[in-house]
Amino acid sequence: MISRPLRFAAQGAAALTVAAGSFGVAHLDKAVALSVDGQSSSLHVFGSTVGDALAKKGIKVGEHDQVVPSVGSPLEDGDTISVRYGRKLTVTIDGVAKEYWTTATTVDAALRDLNIRAGSDAKLSASRSQTLGRQGLALTVTTPKPFSVSVDKKKLTLQTNATTIGAALTEAGITFDSDDRITPAANAPLTRGLAVAVQRVSSGQATSTERIPFKTVTKKDATLTQGTRKVVTEGKAGSRSVTVRRTIVDGKVVTVRAVASKVVTAPVSEVVLVGTKAKPAAAPSPSSSPATRSAGNTSGAGINLSNAAMWDRIAECESSGNWSINTGNGYYGGLQFDIRTWLGAGGGDFASRPDLASRAEQITVANRVYADRGLQPWGCGHAA
Repeated sequence: MISRPLRFAAQGAAALTVAAGSFGVAHLDKAVALSVDGQSSSLHVFGSTVGDALAKKGIKVGEHDQVVPSVGSPLEDGDTISVRYGRKLTVTIDGVAKEYWTTATTVDAALRDLNIRAGSDAKLSASRSQTLGRQGLALTVTTPKPFSVSVDKKKLTLQTNATTIGAALTEAGITFDSDDRITPAANAPLTRGLAVAVQRVSSGQATSTERIPFKTVTKKDATLTQGTRKVVTEGKAGSRSVTVRRTIVDGKVVTVRAVASKVVTAPVSEVVLVGTKAKPAAAPSPSSSPATRSAGNTSGAGINLSNAAMWDRIAECESSGNWSINTGNGYYGGLQFDIRTWLGAGGGDFASRPDLASRAEQITVANRVYADRGLQPWGCGHAA
């Protein structure tokens, strides 16, 4: 049995222990305010540091997050803890991309915090008031850029927020198609002060007919005397249809390229027989002498058909009797005059070339030559 004094002493000791425990609990329990990205709450925490309070709420922070006071700071009753999570912001300004980390919760606040200049005339891919979530955001900013365009013989000075040359031209109402030449290319980025050129390009096809000249084929003929040429096949020029493609740049033709060619009419080669037979020796006769030679009236420009039968025989040998023949060999007409002999004997009285003169006129000139030189100028004089 415990004596009264001892019992009172034990009761006092127990009371003292309870009081001491209450004081310890009160000392460890701290009431703090917590703000997470601007959202406020309160909590009681048994701990000595800010980190203890965050751990009780299950809040984990990384290197880009902001905690005030710092995680290791001592915690006092009544403290306020602020947590702001970091957001990754990828900003592409006029085609140049950079990455940032920010604790701002709106696009506008992030731009201010990061000192990114995006004036009221800049164009953003997201609203300035848009909330910036913890997942971050990719933001495109285009600023007004002055540039010039040379098009349709004019030079324009413009300003745009467009990021590519093609978009800038479209915004300015300048139309173009796939054939037009744009320098730099339409898909190239638009930079401040860039000079752009637009050339109008068109193309078209045209078809024309071209002459195909004929060839001349010569064959030796032992039945014809030397110096005699006889056309057995008249040459005829052919024709071909040619289609070309023309490329026109700003109204000027810059290239012409053949894309198709078709022979419409084939040329016919001219075949000429060239005599190889030796000329017979001329027998002296009274008629070969200028004194006895008769060529009729050889004065003036009148027609002289003396010896017409003789000249017909010579023409048959020289040109097959074709008084208007012109084979291109330098000899003309039925009697195959050369130009020098023709004009020297006054052939110009009738025509500029023998083949353009009549049979009677050619015989008249032949009589003039005959009166002066006999039959010596004619290889077929033996046919007389």
